Amino acid sequence: MATVERAKSKSNHKLRRATRRKANSSPTFDASPSPATTRPMEARLVNELPRDSGWQFEPKWDGFRCLAFRDGANVDLRAKSGKPLARYFPEMVELLRALRAKRFVVDGELTVAMNGSLSFDALQMRLHPAESRIRKLARETPATFIVFDCLATPRGSVMGAPLKERRAALEALLRKFDRKDLKLSPFTRKREAAKRWLEAAGASLDGVIAKPLDEPYTPGERIMLKVKRLRTADCVVGGFRYLQDRPEVGSLLLGLYDGEGNLNHVGFTSTITNEERGNLTKRLEKLVRPPGFTGDAPGGPSRWSNERSAAWKPLKPKLVVEVRYDHITGERFRHGTRLVRWRPDKAPRQCTFEQMQDAARPEKLVTGILER
Repeated sequence: MATVERAKSKSNHKLRRATRRKANSSPTFDASPSPATTRPMEARLVNELPRDSGWQFEPKWDGFRCLAFRDGANVDLRAKSGKPLARYFPEMVELLRALRAKRFVVDGELTVAMNGSLSFDALQMRLHPAESRIRKLARETPATFIVFDCLATPRGSVMGAPLKERRAALEALLRKFDRKDLKLSPFTRKREAAKRWLEAAGASLDGVIAKPLDEPYTPGERIMLKVKRLRTADCVVGGFRYLQDRPEVGSLLLGLYDGEGNLNHVGFTSTITNEERGNLTKRLEKLVRPPGFTGDAPGGPSRWSNERSAAWKPLKPKLVVEVRYDHITGERFRHGTRLVRWRPDKAPRQCTFEQMQDAARPEKLVTGILER
């Protein structure tokens, strides 16, 4: 009888201990983020790095923002817009599926490295309709996933945890992986170190992100801050486009001279005030003369623009403007630039690609990450 009572007591003790473990455990993976509904936490643009305490600073990588979901054999990659990316990066799907951890969700940047730097052009080439072309590029220029946040571990969601805890969870997760094409993004909590990153930002770094240490992961919300390094360049106005609704200048087409003396189209600026638009149109129309650009020229109409908005007028290379830009890709301004001022004091032939060389050099931070 005593033996039966001891066995029953031991059994009850095991049951109580198992119940306590279940009550204190992390939430199950069923409560973790879903590919269909989860969007990356976002950042708002500010002019300078925050000066108060409680921030973690990270490089802003030049790639495709991506949430990676792994649930058993299922792997899903989602862009910031929510659109699926898995078909364009088959090598990354295979990599994540082969990892030891069967369930996790991480946030990071898909990148393609070329010549010791990150190539946004090579990354964009992946968005191709032909699967055979994608497979070929995946073999020739495989992607690297630079990871910087964790939304879920094999134990469940960590989205409600502050950043400092999520970072610890991410580091523990990646220690299990040990893959060269899966990189852990560096961070610093010292403003001066982040400032040095910002000053070195160039072709591969898009700036610096500041993240609050004590905040949870909030999908779709602009909780973080981003600071970009803005540069200026003097460019020749090689042409212009009219506004869609009236015959007044809408944008200026910008050019730089290469080593062979050809004027190449590098971007545009449309920051023209309504007050100056009328007089500027008359001034430009007096300079209309082909070819405008003697090297790379603006393209024709695309499916996103009508004939009028894509048509452009070539100009004699007489006018120079100083513009502010944030990033270059393939010797072009990636985004529209901001007109700073006209430069009547500068000869058009002085506007060369040499202005961009410093911005295009690979940074030590980038090469250090890629070589680890």
